[in-house]
Amino acid sequence: MSTATTTQTLPDASGHFGTFGGRFVPETLVAALDTLTEEYHRAKADPVFQEELDRLLSEFCGRETPLYFAERWTEMLGGARIYLKREDLLHTGAHKINNALGQIILAKRLGKKRIIAETGAGQHGVATATVAARFGMECVVYMGAIDMERQRLNVIRMRLLGAEVRGVEAGQKTLKEAVNEALRDWVTNVRTTHYILGSALGPHPYPMMVRDFHRIIGVEARKQILEREKRLPDLLVACVGGGSNAIGLFHPFLGDESVKMMGVEAGGHGIKLGEHAARFQGGKLGVLQGTKTWLLADDDGQIELTHSVSAGLDYAAVGPEHAWLQSEGRVDYTYATDDEALDAFSELSRTEGIIPALETSHALAYVKKAAPKMDRDQIIVVNLSGRGDKDVDQAARFLLPGL
Repeated sequence: MSTATTTQTLPDASGHFGTFGGRFVPETLVAALDTLTEEYHRAKADPVFQEELDRLLSEFCGRETPLYFAERWTEMLGGARIYLKREDLLHTGAHKINNALGQIILAKRLGKKRIIAETGAGQHGVATATVAARFGMECVVYMGAIDMERQRLNVIRMRLLGAEVRGVEAGQKTLKEAVNEALRDWVTNVRTTHYILGSALGPHPYPMMVRDFHRIIGVEARKQILEREKRLPDLLVACVGGGSNAIGLFHPFLGDESVKMMGVEAGGHGIKLGEHAARFQGGKLGVLQGTKTWLLADDDGQIELTHSVSAGLDYAAVGPEHAWLQSEGRVDYTYATDDEALDAFSELSRTEGIIPALETSHALAYVKKAAPKMDRDQIIVVNLSGRGDKDVDQAARFLLPGL
């Protein structure tokens, strides 16, 4: 079966994208996931749900976001025309609020009063704390202790919004451990609590549900580029941690064979053991935190250490739909190193007056390489998934030493 005919129907009823995905969870969570799946399908067919979501996406979040022609950067690179999908202009500063808002409306429909979440770079935590405040719900966010240090601004934001931020001291003290603690909390408090998982991973229905809430990115980008250029782009580019911003951009274009797509993972210090988070570079098939996908593990199945200058890309597994798209050859995946991401971060800031998130900067690093090799009449759309306010201290250590 071709990719074009399956993109709108996958995952299947059991949550599988081909051999990837599924649901690998304690029995305690099975009923909650079944209930969530059923309610999500009911909500999708309910005009009242969609009307509330659309209204708040517009009035509260600021959709639709612009598609911005990066004129000076295009001239500097000397190749393809570069457009930025400005998710950084959303309320809270990143794409994450699309999904957080959709899920909290679901939580309200389910009668849940308590919200939990995990976060790495802090943007999903901020988005979750924001919607919890908007709907008057208790909110607990789990965050690795190391990420709390390098994303201190977002920790403060979450607490100002009324959320309790619980630092995780186990293991590598980053995103994987934060997810572990959130899952433990959910198992314990499943009757009263909804877990707003922040990326297109985890057990079914989360990869599907998170994708669907972020499809608005690609739906808008498709409409906007057709209005502006009267044709589809030649290349889509997005960074890939768990993969929510990328699948949100890619999914509405998957049936368009002329549109190439590139997901950019975190290359860290290079593809060396424990020095990166590029799952398609030497990763293997396995199960992590509820889903079967590509992940970084040793020969004994133990999860390897990861590294990225970006807290949001520092994760050992990738969303199962990305694993499937890579296996089908529909989407290509590469990586950018810390140094390349920091260089792109600096270049876009100085050229376009836009300070991007370090996660996004990995996608920009690929564009910096690809655009000059393309013709001037070709078009690239890159998802500017978040703004870089949260990263300025981290980036300044490398880019502005002695400041």
